[in-house]
Amino acid sequence: MNAVFTKLSLMLGILALSVGCTTAETNKSESEQSQTATEVANSTTADVIEIAGSSTVHPISSAIAKNFQAEKQTPVNVEISGTTAGFEKFCKGEIDIANASRPILKEELKTCTANGVMFTELPIAFDAVTVVVNPQNDWVKDMTVAELKKIWEGAASGKVTNWNQVRASFPDKPLKLYGADEKSGTYDYFTKAVVGKSGASRRDYTASENDDDLVSGVSQNPNALGYFGFAYYEENKDKLKPIAIDGGKGAVLPSRETVEKAEYQPLSRPLLIYVNMKSAQKKPALRDFVNFYIEQAPTTVSSVGYVPLPKDAYDLDKVQFNRGKLGTVFEGEARLDLTIDEVLRKRAEF
Repeated sequence: MNAVFTKLSLMLGILALSVGCTTAETNKSESEQSQTATEVANSTTADVIEIAGSSTVHPISSAIAKNFQAEKQTPVNVEISGTTAGFEKFCKGEIDIANASRPILKEELKTCTANGVMFTELPIAFDAVTVVVNPQNDWVKDMTVAELKKIWEGAASGKVTNWNQVRASFPDKPLKLYGADEKSGTYDYFTKAVVGKSGASRRDYTASENDDDLVSGVSQNPNALGYFGFAYYEENKDKLKPIAIDGGKGAVLPSRETVEKAEYQPLSRPLLIYVNMKSAQKKPALRDFVNFYIEQAPTTVSSVGYVPLPKDAYDLDKVQFNRGKLGTVFEGEARLDLTIDEVLRKRAEF
């Protein structure tokens, strides 16, 4: 894989030379026009920074995009499609940035390479996949990973339908499930962490790529259980009740502190963005946006409810982006039990 990205680096260097001349002319013509709100509204597709992917990362990217548009008056379109669908678009060259709640996988890497899509991978935050119930639920405070597996494994489909089937002390009440759909990185990560294999989840549950829909479902059903990114719980604390998860070392509630201390396992994970470096060469506004994103990330990540990385991590993001560092440190796998320290070490050694 290193050989592949070395080759891509050479390609990028050639691309930079060829694009440099046209970029100068483009900048010259644009400098003769005033950057007004009307121009932003009438911008062509080529002018727009296109972002798609993870609903988990969406609150971060959307907030930063809003600030960037207000300051620079450059249009940024941020869509929710799920991490997997986001990578499908990204590796076809259809979008500039992919929001991702898991690292890019081997098959996606192959597609990107086949289509000549060269990218840089930027960790921006850490998340705690949060398991929640309705506040009226007074019988469950914690669950083991084994109990979650009993609920979510494929064999449970149509069979594990009541709470007392999960634990004998739970009441004989219907179990209504809400979770991420199959295009979601949260689905991939949760299923691998809980069931043991990506894609091995039961299918008979209410699935959505939009976490707000899942919040709504759990908050309206006293017998519901669901899962999604921590920020969506933080935003809806009055409507939801979090469940402490026992991964083998005692039950732990999701929080910034338990993620930072690597105690909330195996449901802590990095959140990332992937930037198309050919697009960054062609679009000066995209380069400006990514640097703006990195600068805004620490404050925005905290404000929307995720766990920010140390300052050094964002400094490294900026250095590696502006030097055109290509590829992924995760070797095409969505690893479990990653800690903030381990991700930073991987980045520093990359």
